[in-house]
Amino acid sequence: MDQYLWVLKDKERDLIRQLEPERLAELDEDGLLALHKRVRRARNKHTTNYRRGAAERVEQAGGRGAAAAGSDKARGRAYVFEEALSIISAELARVAHEQAEELKDERLARAREGRWSGPGSEAPFDEGAGAGRTREHQQTTGGVKRDASSRAQGARRQAKRDSR
Repeated sequence: MDQYLWVLKDKERDLIRQLEPERLAELDEDGLLALHKRVRRARNKHTTNYRRGAAERVEQAGGRGAAAAGSDKARGRAYVFEEALSIISAELARVAHEQAEELKDERLARAREGRWSGPGSEAPFDEGAGAGRTREHQQTTGGVKRDASSRAQGARRQAKRDSR
C-alpha cells in the first residue's frame, strides 16, 4: 500500500492517515463505522474511475493488455483504498466481537445475581409492577380434557415445525 501513496491527493492521504494504529485505537465502534463508510465510498469511486478509464482506452489501444499501462495511477488509487478497507474491516470486526463479549458477560453476571427476569427465573412476581389485571377465571372451551388436547395438538404442530 505504501508504494502507491504518492498517487493520492491531500484529502485522500488524510483519510489514509486515519488508519494509523494510534488513531484507530481511539475510535469506538460508531467511529469505525463512519470511517469504514468513508473509505468504502472512496474505494468505490476510484474503482469505478479506473474501470471506466481502462474501458475507454481498450478501443484506442486495440486490446485490454495494451490499454492497461495507461491506467497505473487510477489502479494504484483503487488498490490503496481496497487495502485500507480491509484494515478497517478487520479492526471493526475485532471491536464488535469485544463489545459482544462484554455484553454477554454483563448478561451472565445479571443472571447470576438473580436480576434476570427471563424464562425459568425463580424470582417472585412483583404485584406492584404487573402488566395488567389478573383474570378472575380461566377461559375454557367447555372442558378440561378438551383444553388439554388442544394445547397438546398445538405443541405437536410446533414440534413438527421446529424439527424441519
